[in-house]
Amino acid sequence: MALQTVKYWLTEHPNIVNFRWSPTQSYASTWFFLFAAVSSYVIAAVSLHILLAVTRRRRGLSLGPIPALHSLAMALISAVIFVGILLSAAAEIRDTRWLWRRTRTTALQWFLCFPVGTRASGRVFFWSYAFYLSRFLHLFRTFFAVIRRRKLSFFQLINQSSLLCISFLWLEYSQSFQVVAILLTTVSYAVVYGYRFWTAIGLRGACFPLVVNCQAVLLGCLTVCHVGVLCIHLVKRGGCNGIGAWLFNSVLNAVISLLYLKFYVKTRSLSQT
Repeated sequence: MALQTVKYWLTEHPNIVNFRWSPTQSYASTWFFLFAAVSSYVIAAVSLHILLAVTRRRRGLSLGPIPALHSLAMALISAVIFVGILLSAAAEIRDTRWLWRRTRTTALQWFLCFPVGTRASGRVFFWSYAFYLSRFLHLFRTFFAVIRRRKLSFFQLINQSSLLCISFLWLEYSQSFQVVAILLTTVSYAVVYGYRFWTAIGLRGACFPLVVNCQAVLLGCLTVCHVGVLCIHLVKRGGCNGIGAWLFNSVLNAVISLLYLKFYVKTRSLSQT
């Protein structure tokens, strides 16, 4: 009974089943809003960093329990999105399997490659939209870092801005690859933010850099999936939907991976000295 209730609220609720990505029906779904949000984020972060630098405070400001509560909220939100899109993907496979027989499409191919003509509507795209909205909550970590440690990372600005744009493109162009990307990303975020909450409340942390390693594994998995999308697109008749947006996504992912690799190597070298 409890499982059926969860499935209803996460996959069969009318708002989920009848969801449609549209500038007139979905909040924050226009290009203007995206550009305004990214620009405001960068300007606000840089301005805050400059303001604190002008005050010449050597120590950062305390935010009390706010970062811990933010980490807890993000861990729970990520877990809900993971379960929601996983159950929704299973429901979509169940409801459309009969159509796949005509095109000889397997479940694995669908996870990586949407058929051409796919529109951003239904269960899976509802959770993709939820993931997109959750990206705005991730932006607060930049301001936490500036206020607490008086440190503004160029990588963090680029990473957060790029991921916000990528999640928008997933919906705007019904891009292939987004289901598996959201599954991998949300499970990683649930672990990372759960761990941050764990350590923020004073509990003992891991004996190795868990957050850095989780993010490295995530980027590695996403890179492998990108290769899988390309292979399926080249082999499958008609190709994959939203391949242009996927190409832009791949370029951004490559930039993020290179920047993170540099950061990862620097972090490992510092930990060994």
